[in-house]
Amino acid sequence: MLIQSTVARFLPLFILNQSKLAIALFGLLIATNVNAQGTFDSTAHKKPNQQSLGMEIYGFILADVIYDFKQIDPKWYDVPRPTKLPSFKNQFAPDGQMYFSVRQTRFGVKGYSPTPIGDLKTMFEFDLFGSGADAGQTTFHLRHAFGEIGKFGAGQTWSPFVDPDLFPNDLEYWGPNGMANIRSLQLRFMQPLPGNSKFSIALEKPGATADDGIYSDRLELQNVKAHFTLPDLTSEYRYGTPWGYMELAGVIRQLKWKDLDPAAPDLSGHVMGWGLNFSSRIKVFSQDNLHLQALYGEGIENYVRDAPADVAIKNTGSSIEGVTLPVLGIVAFYDHFWNKKFSSTLGYSQVKITNSNGQSPSAFRMGEYMLGDVIYTPAENLVMEVELQYLTRKNYNDGWTTTDPRIQFSFRYSFSQKFYHETSP
Repeated sequence: MLIQSTVARFLPLFILNQSKLAIALFGLLIATNVNAQGTFDSTAHKKPNQQSLGMEIYGFILADVIYDFKQIDPKWYDVPRPTKLPSFKNQFAPDGQMYFSVRQTRFGVKGYSPTPIGDLKTMFEFDLFGSGADAGQTTFHLRHAFGEIGKFGAGQTWSPFVDPDLFPNDLEYWGPNGMANIRSLQLRFMQPLPGNSKFSIALEKPGATADDGIYSDRLELQNVKAHFTLPDLTSEYRYGTPWGYMELAGVIRQLKWKDLDPAAPDLSGHVMGWGLNFSSRIKVFSQDNLHLQALYGEGIENYVRDAPADVAIKNTGSSIEGVTLPVLGIVAFYDHFWNKKFSSTLGYSQVKITNSNGQSPSAFRMGEYMLGDVIYTPAENLVMEVELQYLTRKNYNDGWTTTDPRIQFSFRYSFSQKFYHETSP
C-alpha cells in the first residue's frame, strides 16, 4: 500500500494522458521487480544486503525563468543552443523575450535485485522536454529505459561514447554544446576494473541526418533515402584515480543511402563515420572539479550535444556526392564550492564544423557556449540558481555572426524514496 500511495501521489504530476500513464506504469512494474508475497521496507537510509530486492522512486520539480536579450528559435526557448540562434537578421525577431519553463522536471524509478547470474538493475526515467516532432512542447520525453544483469545490458541509456560525468555543476538542461551527449538504444557489455576503472562496448541503433544544402530543390535527390543496415559500434575505457579519472571513447559507423528512382542516375552511396572522445574530471583542492573534453570525428554530429547534419553534399566538379562532415567539440568547466550552501561554475564550450562546398552559405559553421552561475542550497532538497549565458553562432561563408546573452533563474525541488524487501538466503 505504501508503494501505491507514493506512486499515486507523484505520477499525476508528470503523466499527461492515459496512454502515457500506461507506459509509465509498465516501466514502473518492470523496475520494481518484486513478487506479490513480499512487503517493502521504506526505511530511507537502510542499505540492502545481497538478498534484498529494492526500488527507488526519485526525481525533481525544476522551474526556470529566463530572459533572452536577443533571439533564439522559439521551439528551443529554454535551452542555450548556438545552432538555434538566427541564421540571418531578425529570423526570430523581435529581440528580448521572457520565458518560463518546467520542461526539465524529471521522474524516475530504479529497481535492483540479486539473481544466480548477477545483479539485476533496471531504470525507467522521463522528463517533460519535448523534442523531435514535439519540439517546443511540455510533454512526455523518455530518457532511460534500460535493464542490466551482471555485465550485460539492453535498452535506452547513455552511449559509451558519452561521458555523463562531464556535466558541470549547474541547473541548465542542455549542457555544453561541444560535449558528446546521446541516450541511445543499445546492447552493451561492461567490464568493471579495479578501482573506479571500467571498459564498455556496445552495438547501438544507427541514425543520422543529411544537409542537401544548395541542392535541396534538385528533383533527383527527392528519392534518395537513408538506408541503415549496420549498428553503430561504440566503446569506452575509463581509468579511475584518487584525483578523478581519464576516459577515452570511440565510435565507428556506416552511413548509407539508397536511390529509389530506377529511371534516374543512381545516387546511392555510403561513407564511414568515426570519432574519438577524450574526457576527464580532475579534483582540485578538497571539493572543486575541473571538467575537460576534446572530441573529434567525421559523420558523428548526432553524438554531439549541439551539432547539425552528419552528411552533406560535395561538388567534385564533374558530379555531386555525399561526404561526412568533420566536427570538433571542446569543453572546459570549473566547479568551485565556496561553502556548504554556495557554489559557482564557470566555463566554455565550442563546436566547429568543416563545411562542404555543397552546403548553403548560411549553414552552421561554429557555435560557442559560455556560462557562469551562483548556486544556493538552503536545504538538502532545494537548490536555487542565477546563471548568465552567452552564445555565438557563425555561418559557413556568408559572413553572418550573431550573439545571444541570456540570464536564467532556476528553482529545483528534489525527492527520493527507497524501498527494500528482504528475502531468505
